[in-house]
Amino acid sequence: MNMIANLNRDTTPEGPDYETVRQVIELITEDYRDQPSLEAIAARLNQSPTQLQKTFTRWAGLSPKAFLQAVTLDHAKRLLRNEDMPLLETSIEVGLSGPSRLHDLFVTHEAMSPGEWKAKGGGLTIRYGFHQSPFGVALVMATDRGLAGLAFSDLGDEAACFEDMTCRWPNAQYVEDRQATTPYAERIFEPGKWSADQPLRVVLIGTDFQVRVWESLLKIPLGKAMTYSDIAKDIGQPTASRAVGAAIGRNPISFVVPCHRALGKNGDLTGYHWGLTRKRAILGWEAGQA
Repeated sequence: MNMIANLNRDTTPEGPDYETVRQVIELITEDYRDQPSLEAIAARLNQSPTQLQKTFTRWAGLSPKAFLQAVTLDHAKRLLRNEDMPLLETSIEVGLSGPSRLHDLFVTHEAMSPGEWKAKGGGLTIRYGFHQSPFGVALVMATDRGLAGLAFSDLGDEAACFEDMTCRWPNAQYVEDRQATTPYAERIFEPGKWSADQPLRVVLIGTDFQVRVWESLLKIPLGKAMTYSDIAKDIGQPTASRAVGAAIGRNPISFVVPCHRALGKNGDLTGYHWGLTRKRAILGWEAGQA
């Protein structure tokens, strides 16, 4: 489990603050099945909940509740994937009241249910359609919860593009439904329809590490860029640049989750899953918009 990797490594582990953070991590790691509240943790450490929240969040970059959820997710994934434990038993084992709580937890963090995560898309219906875009043919994929996939293809290569995307979630049911995907295509490629008041619903389907990388990509403003090492630092794993690059390469929602804004160590335009020519075209188009 790599939750402790989120801690600020630039902070010297000395003094009462560090001891508080250490005790919180130890308590949550050992007692996560009890799903202790912030108040319960604070009482155990003889501190005020408000101060404990501030201290832990400043050091770890996330709240005690978020850390507890992350620990719970790690254990749930292990039981679901490695031990093939049924969903209800998994929910009880990790200290949740039932499958609905586990479902909510996965949706909050990964926008997917634990069953879908375990089954590689099994039970999930993904509707898709090919559309014209400023960057070639776009394959748009959506679930009933939002946009799940966006890929690019040259004319004549649509079948290969579709196969590339479907192999990510091999057990999902795919339904060609251009009518369902047209509204997404229109919103994505028409800047006049971009609105902060009506954000596009995006479903991130991937591992916890991949989702954190993709969430970091979403922070990069239009017309800006970040290096792989910058992103690695942003997710609290500064030595994981190579793994970050691999996660960026697996981003299923191109353009919207802007993996094209990720650059190499020296600002070089490194590999892009849909081709460097297309990456240059997207960056140029965005520069014009910005």
